[in-house]
Amino acid sequence: MAKKMNKRKKMVRGAAVFVALAAMAVIIRAIIRKRRPRITYGPMHERDRIRFDYLNQKIWQSDVLCKNMLRFERAAFFNLCSIIRDRKLLEDGPHLSVEQQLAMFLHTIGHNLRNRVVSANFCRSYGTTSIYFRKVLHAIGELRNDYIRPPSLETPTKIAGNHRFDPYFKDCIGAIDGTHVRAGVTKDVEHSFRGRKAFTTQNVMAAVDLISASRMYWLVGKGQHTMQPF
Repeated sequence: MAKKMNKRKKMVRGAAVFVALAAMAVIIRAIIRKRRPRITYGPMHERDRIRFDYLNQKIWQSDVLCKNMLRFERAAFFNLCSIIRDRKLLEDGPHLSVEQQLAMFLHTIGHNLRNRVVSANFCRSYGTTSIYFRKVLHAIGELRNDYIRPPSLETPTKIAGNHRFDPYFKDCIGAIDGTHVRAGVTKDVEHSFRGRKAFTTQNVMAAVDLISASRMYWLVGKGQHTMQPF
């Protein structure tokens, strides 16, 4: 009986010591936080002005700059903004317009940049950049039925009536070949994406329209030569 009482006392003492140490840790942490110099932020309207100055001076100043930064000329960019806004796919926020949202998205995919780089360029937090990237991606996807159309199944005029190709390539609607595009993958599967390049790549099949030279891409697996499984 005495042994049990001693054991219980030891457990109570141990618990009391643990609680005391935890309380001390909380107090010390609070003291350290108070000693840290607080970060002072400028007024919200001042930060908004800086952000718009970046867009006006570094992107929208000329068609050349806009195309270099966003892969769009200014007229095409603002036209796309109007379409997205009119269809209510994106909305202007209190401190983030549709133009800014789309500019961050196009800058990211146009140069294969990380969200942290884009957030620094546009004076935004990492979380804001990540959230609006997904929103714009969804909005662009909603336009797929208007701008992505299947190719015509008729024999192209480049083949029909041309003695070099007709009738040898009759009913041919395009050409297909494999190619590799750059891919970012985790370390554990990196070996599966290694090839002749110095970086990791993903195998894709590219179908080319003989008339407009437009391309469609399908992701394929290693050694896959047809679209049957997809």
